[in-house]
Amino acid sequence: MENKSSYKIKEKGLLGEVKIADDVIAIIAGLAATEVSGVARMCGNITNELVSKLGMNKLSKGVRVNVEKDYVTVDLALELEYGISIPEVSSKVQDRVKSAIENMTGLKVHEVNVRVAGVALEEE
Repeated sequence: MENKSSYKIKEKGLLGEVKIADDVIAIIAGLAATEVSGVARMCGNITNELVSKLGMNKLSKGVRVNVEKDYVTVDLALELEYGISIPEVSSKVQDRVKSAIENMTGLKVHEVNVRVAGVALEEE
């Protein structure tokens, strides 16, 4: 994640305010996407690959999140299993990611963009 900001979802009340880091939103999106049958794994760019090899958190690999006001745009890079319907699995990923982010954070998802970066072949 390039931008290390957080987003206020609850104004100060009796007990304080609630803020969510964009990394948390990316992790929610990545976990939701990989729960869909047909998704083999998340794909990252060179920077993400280096960070993951250094032992940093891999849960947001292949996810970019942009939050403006209360709206979220998510970009995902996925590797799908060979033989599945790309439009069908992509649609399920979009629905799952949107639902997970909205239910867990209260933020509204404006877009979930899916980029199929590879196809996983069955290992013999």
